[in-house]
Amino acid sequence: MRYYADLHVHSKYSRACSRDCDLVHLAWWARRKGITVLGTGDVTHPAWAEELRTSLVPAENGLYRLRDDLDREVLRTLPSSCHGPVRFQLEVEISTIYKRGDRTRKVHHLCHLPDFDAMAAFTAKLAKIGNLGSDGRPILGLDSRDLLEITLESGDGAYLVPAHAWTPWFAVLGSKSGFDAVEDCYVDLADHVFALETGLSSDPGMNWQVSRLDRFHLVSNSDAHSPPMLGRNATVFDTELGFTELRTALATGAGYVGTVDMFPAEGKYHLDGHRKCGVRMEPAETKAHQGLCPECGKPLTVGVQHRVAELADRPVGRRPDTAGEFFSVVALPEIMGEILGVGPKSKAVVAAVDDLVRTLGPELAILMELPIDEIRRAKSPLLVEAITRLRAGRVFADAGYDGEYGTISLFEPGELNASVAGLFDVEPVAKPVPAVRTPFAVPVAVEPVPVPAVVVDGLDPDQRAAAELVSGPLLIVAGPGTGKTRTLTHRLARIVTTEGIPAHQCLAITFTRRACDELRERLDALLGAQAADLTVATFHRLGLDVLREWAADAGLPADFAVADEARRTAVLRELLPDATATELRRAMTEVSMAKRSAGEVADLAERYDKALHGAGFVDFDDLLVLPVRLLTDRPDVAAHYRNRFRWVCVDEYQDVDELQYRLLRLLCPPSGPDGGNLCAIGDPDQAIYAFRGAD
Repeated sequence: MRYYADLHVHSKYSRACSRDCDLVHLAWWARRKGITVLGTGDVTHPAWAEELRTSLVPAENGLYRLRDDLDREVLRTLPSSCHGPVRFQLEVEISTIYKRGDRTRKVHHLCHLPDFDAMAAFTAKLAKIGNLGSDGRPILGLDSRDLLEITLESGDGAYLVPAHAWTPWFAVLGSKSGFDAVEDCYVDLADHVFALETGLSSDPGMNWQVSRLDRFHLVSNSDAHSPPMLGRNATVFDTELGFTELRTALATGAGYVGTVDMFPAEGKYHLDGHRKCGVRMEPAETKAHQGLCPECGKPLTVGVQHRVAELADRPVGRRPDTAGEFFSVVALPEIMGEILGVGPKSKAVVAAVDDLVRTLGPELAILMELPIDEIRRAKSPLLVEAITRLRAGRVFADAGYDGEYGTISLFEPGELNASVAGLFDVEPVAKPVPAVRTPFAVPVAVEPVPVPAVVVDGLDPDQRAAAELVSGPLLIVAGPGTGKTRTLTHRLARIVTTEGIPAHQCLAITFTRRACDELRERLDALLGAQAADLTVATFHRLGLDVLREWAADAGLPADFAVADEARRTAVLRELLPDATATELRRAMTEVSMAKRSAGEVADLAERYDKALHGAGFVDFDDLLVLPVRLLTDRPDVAAHYRNRFRWVCVDEYQDVDELQYRLLRLLCPPSGPDGGNLCAIGDPDQAIYAFRGAD
């Protein structure tokens, strides 16, 4: 069977760990996350060891489960989709501090034991060396090699895994107190170490750069200090349940699948830096500063990325034969926190994730396994888009350093609140404002100013071929970095300068204000004064200006305004007075989906529109819905715009949704004297707006 294991956990007896780190809470959260085998943590602590003996009963070979009465308590408050088995494996993290040669070594290890007898033998030997009752994660003055020997002698099959192998201060390969090779740490017993924990700041791809690590099977675990943090990292197996089966998979690779990892940039030791001074650096910058903080002059903490690069002997991307799969994830509460605009531990996120688990099942399955069509059952287009991006590895990272966790985002800043932020070149307002003069007034015709053929010089052959096609429909498909926007702007410049087409008959459409600004800048450079006559707009800005020009025909007052989020929420609050904040957000999403669909508008959306429009407002969706309706119902208005914009170019075409497509078809019919001159340019692999219906 295929299952997830998280084998680096702590109990309530470890320092800086939650009081909820007891067996019942750990088992509850393991099921909620979708973890089948869980480390117990802290087996050498006397009080925790007693709890383990009284609360666990033997299950499959060398694994344990909760007593029946405790297990019933766990299952009672979990949805049936999370009732899978949970097994415990006896485990403890040991910190060793000792002198080797002329350096002090500080190395953490995970020691795994096959049964309670082995646990007792292991504990008895370590109790002679240090105090085991002061901390569930004991610190011992013991050489790493000797700890490995004690582990191996404790019971048949007992094994040791170097913990978070790259962490600067406390790891076998750490920059501050580790070694340059695992063999240097465990010397004559090193062959008994067959697995290596990646830690939160590295992933398998980074480890693969070091060829001497090829012999190890990489494991990943959460190192959870509270139950909700379980499963942020995990190891994937395909074996029968059992201590021996799991150990054999790590030792031989038979049944070892791979790992689930946080994106390493989220780890708190990924980059170099000095937290006290707010200094974060890439390895090259650190070298340029000779390893010293530019603010205070003290040594920087060298992060995992830098340390891996120091020991690497092959380039990124090389995959050894022993490598398993690896999956990079963002925890579901972090995703929902980003979508809802609140912290991952907020009540709103807790409630949202509860709903998702009830509807869809355990968190890890939602993140990695569940088909996207199944995830749509949760009726959250933003979640569908977030998980689509996550599975494709399309994330935005703000890397951690010197003990400061990094952050991983699935949406660009402002992307989720585009209408409020003006991302799409439309500023919402709280109160109605006077109508503004339409920018579509046709300017006085001017003679085209001849521009040299430089408008196509400097283009590569494919770009030039596209730029020199003028009439008829044109679709340009090109990947990132191939000069799509450059091709589009040079084509427009050639249409105006070489073909003599008046600039005011050209329309360039893109998706964001930033992209519009870039188009305008490039066209200004190519066309000079003539660029002012060429209309460059986002879809939503185009829709707004159509409505400004034809407000009465669209059923709107002349002084209508675009509603801000507070106004839209207030309208919904009046319609749904008993709804919670979460329910209002969900209702807003449902209203938006209903308005943008081609079918009949739902009752709530119809009542919402009536109230909003009656108050003299439109919302963000109306900027497409109402112009499409107007141009469909009024062929004369559609003809007006077809005559005005005889050449239409659309950038980032992969992000067009159904409404935007319908608007383009109304502006550019497939045939006839007013249509056909539509140029679309994009790359389906760069689509980022599926959560808004892009196709």
